[in-house]
Amino acid sequence: MRRSESLGEIDEGLYSRQLYVLGHEAMRRLAKTAVLVSGMKGLGVEIAKNIILAGVKSITVHDPGNAQWSDLSSQFFLSESDVGRNRAVASQQLLAELNSYVPVTAYTRELSESFLAAFQVVVLSNSPLEEQLRISDICHARSIRFILADTKGLAGQLFCDFGENFVVDEPSEAEPVCAYVQHISQGMPGVVTCRDGQGHGHGFADGDFVTFSDLEGMSQLNGCKPHAIHVLDEFTLEIGDTSSFAPYQRGGVITQVKVPQLHSYEPLRASLAKPKIKAMDDRGHSLHLAFRALHTFAAEMGRLPQPRAQADAERLLELARGLTVHQELLDEGLVRMFAHVSAGELSPMAALLGGLAAQEVLKAASGKFLPLAQWFYFDALECLPEQGTTLLMEESCAPRGSRYDGQIAVFGADFQERLGRQKYFVVGAGAIGCELLKNFAMIGLAAGEGGSVTVTDMDTIERSNLSRQLLFRPQDVGKLKSETAAAAVRRMNPMTRVTAQPHHVGPDTEMLYGDDFFMALDGVANALDSMQARAYVDGRCIRYLKPLLDSGTEGTKGHVQVIVPHLTQPFGSPPDLTESAVPLCTLRHFPSVIEHTLQWARDEFDGLFKVPAENVNKFLEDPAFLEVQRTMQDLEGVRSSLQEKPRSWQDCVSWARRRWESLYRHTILNLLHAFPPGHETSPGVPFWAGPKRCPQPLEFDCDNRPHMEYIMAAASLFAQTHRLQVPRDRAAARETLRAMAVPPFQPEVGVRIPVTEEEMEEAPARVDEEQLAALRQELAERRRALLEGGCGSTHLMEPIHFEKDDDSNGHVDFIMAASNLRAANYGIAPADWHKSKRVAGRIVPAIATTTAAVAGLACLELYKLVWGHRDLGSYCNSFLQLAEPLLARFRPLSPPATYKYGQEMWSCWHRVEVPGIGAHREELSLQELLDQLQTDAAGGQPPWSSLAAPPDLGAGPGLRGRTGRRRLTARACSAALWLSEACCWAPPWAQTGSGGLAVRYRAPEMLSRTLAPFSPAWQWRAQDVDGRTRSEACPRPPYS
Repeated sequence: MRRSESLGEIDEGLYSRQLYVLGHEAMRRLAKTAVLVSGMKGLGVEIAKNIILAGVKSITVHDPGNAQWSDLSSQFFLSESDVGRNRAVASQQLLAELNSYVPVTAYTRELSESFLAAFQVVVLSNSPLEEQLRISDICHARSIRFILADTKGLAGQLFCDFGENFVVDEPSEAEPVCAYVQHISQGMPGVVTCRDGQGHGHGFADGDFVTFSDLEGMSQLNGCKPHAIHVLDEFTLEIGDTSSFAPYQRGGVITQVKVPQLHSYEPLRASLAKPKIKAMDDRGHSLHLAFRALHTFAAEMGRLPQPRAQADAERLLELARGLTVHQELLDEGLVRMFAHVSAGELSPMAALLGGLAAQEVLKAASGKFLPLAQWFYFDALECLPEQGTTLLMEESCAPRGSRYDGQIAVFGADFQERLGRQKYFVVGAGAIGCELLKNFAMIGLAAGEGGSVTVTDMDTIERSNLSRQLLFRPQDVGKLKSETAAAAVRRMNPMTRVTAQPHHVGPDTEMLYGDDFFMALDGVANALDSMQARAYVDGRCIRYLKPLLDSGTEGTKGHVQVIVPHLTQPFGSPPDLTESAVPLCTLRHFPSVIEHTLQWARDEFDGLFKVPAENVNKFLEDPAFLEVQRTMQDLEGVRSSLQEKPRSWQDCVSWARRRWESLYRHTILNLLHAFPPGHETSPGVPFWAGPKRCPQPLEFDCDNRPHMEYIMAAASLFAQTHRLQVPRDRAAARETLRAMAVPPFQPEVGVRIPVTEEEMEEAPARVDEEQLAALRQELAERRRALLEGGCGSTHLMEPIHFEKDDDSNGHVDFIMAASNLRAANYGIAPADWHKSKRVAGRIVPAIATTTAAVAGLACLELYKLVWGHRDLGSYCNSFLQLAEPLLARFRPLSPPATYKYGQEMWSCWHRVEVPGIGAHREELSLQELLDQLQTDAAGGQPPWSSLAAPPDLGAGPGLRGRTGRRRLTARACSAALWLSEACCWAPPWAQTGSGGLAVRYRAPEMLSRTLAPFSPAWQWRAQDVDGRTRSEACPRPPYS
């Protein structure tokens, strides 16, 4: 199956990233599901937005109430002019614009049983308890999936009832676990010893179901029905009775099988008294009682507790006490604090709970992933001011007729003004960037005097972005993401001061995002999908002592990390973040999984259709091409491309056929010639075992469809790269193939095939210099002849760059065909077109629910940064996996100590400051600088203990002369301090951003240009973390 035309209703161009999360069958089920969302406050509109983007059949939004000022702090599809209008009616049009495939209807009347019968999923987000119980009973009786979600200030709840017989077809998002069998015992039970492809443990969990393939001996297990396993340890597991099976000999693969699960759920009425709470603890129990008491309070008083009203808080606590006999389990302080903030409406809370609730809707509609069983509670009360700092009172939290009243009820009016003055930098305007900007607009970040949000992204909007990036519409395709997103959030909150820029953030744009820019910021938010780019931004934040909110997603998994100067460890360093690459010898000779063959095919694509064309064009256009040192492989590629230039479609087909024979027959025969099937690495130890699959050569058959798919795809791309316009005729290709003969196989003599990565690296590149010189001469003469004959331009080629998002270009067709033929060589199950596209295109699966939840968690940490929390325990890094469902929050780590001087530990956050102006209000001289450093050192302080980050050196001279002495300008003085530190006192092992002083983040080429004459070879003395004292002369650094 491939492409949207064979899938009917699924628009793959729109849903491409989500398809890699849910799959086609789940998407089809979504497209048949009608959903009702009741309650169009911030949480309700967030849920509706997420499931509309996901592509359900239809959605009805319900709310009998009218918009209030407090709604505007979280309801992003309401404006000030909508206050007094019905919330559902006011939101309907903007919700409908999110996805043209999903009709959106507004409903304002009572939810009757006959009305509810039209829906497969019902969601309540702002209903009294009596209404919740009534609708839950109806839904349970009619097998309608029921979801309850609510947020009150900094707390939220979620409840799911999917009926008594709900089938989960695929419980987890992870790819099936696979391991290589080492041994299977005969017994009751049989014990399997196995390892993964890297020699580590098998990775299975107790209760998993598995099947076997490629076993030699004990063949009864090959292709068997799934067996439930019992894990003994990381290398062994039990599979049941194998006593009657033939003895195990060797080889084989054990693979996890995902089997459907049957789940049963209680209705809300039964579950209230004995709740099943995810991660049940005293806090979850207390929040459950607090929400129940809140319903009673609202029914009794006709309102919610007033912010910071002590009497209301005590009454709520009294009601909560009456709901439990286990008073010792009730956290009374938590209930009081819940009462204080329960009138609040916060956009980050709506985003988080809205993402979680919407994912449960998708589970209910599709049967994909494990639903919540059955309650989930969350609070972020640590976002309130730290004890002993700001005291919030009733007056400061009272409503003001402002769009931020819902937030003022929680944090007070002064905090709202502080939010308005913030200056933030958002790096990236993709899915996470859009959600962050939406939340920023709702909470009023940079919406006051002096505030600003700068968002930068160099990318333009693609159609595939529309299913998960709520700020973009179909008419925006092709426009800059940053400018479109900025315009959208201005419409949400006209007071937001946001500036859009179309730039990449990296070393090449440091003139734009330099000292002046970063020093003016209050913080930075990363919304990037590149680990290297995120690490770079982290380094800039370390340099300028700015907090950073970093977040990322992959499918239903997401994370948020908060980085606070002096308080937490940084994001990381690039070497730690580099994805592990598949060993080259594995790709070339020993693939064991389909991902290996797909990566090999992706490399083959560039090696056939991109690199040779680029080299030929350089050869023809650049006279110096042959003068530069070139590898034999490059030059032979140029010669081959010139010699093989096709003149007809038949020539292209012949080339593809020869390539097929070389790759899938001759190469395999050479490998088997070197390592026959019975080859042993040592006596009794077979070479072809574990992840090393013994390959088999293929025999070409033009009536074999996969064989012909390769020929057609390769020949078409070969014609394109040679700029040959010919019809792609399959019948003519088949005639050519039947008529042609290919050279017989001749084993390569004297060629050693490396079997490990070490052997690959050690293999000498034997180059015959005479042969290389002769090839250069031959190509030089060929070039001269082509140019003199006026034929140079006719031999120019078209390099083909792999493009994953154009399904008609044949790129993925080639990779799938090439990969699956190689998989057939090695007995690996083939990949379909969609998996081939995902792996080859390195597509990161994405879905709007995860993005919304992650952005909500990030903005909760933003509250703490704006308050200026200094207690490490109040900050939370988060990891979520909505497929499980799982949300883990944990305290960030403290910054790692780099080295010790005296009694103080030094980390990457430490700085030293020296004033650029001396005691006499004049610019500090170099001598005065040295005197101060010596004084600091003599006083027991490290000589760098008062160095500050240098301002931008800017243009103009950094030194100027005066009679009798030389002075530094203020800028050059600051730079001199940094250079002195870099040259003289920073230990040589402290040279990276996360591991040493921030001096190493400065631009050394700028410093040395001005101050190299003043860089002596002084001696530093410091004590390492392990207590050893080191002393060493530190010469001028190489950049000086």
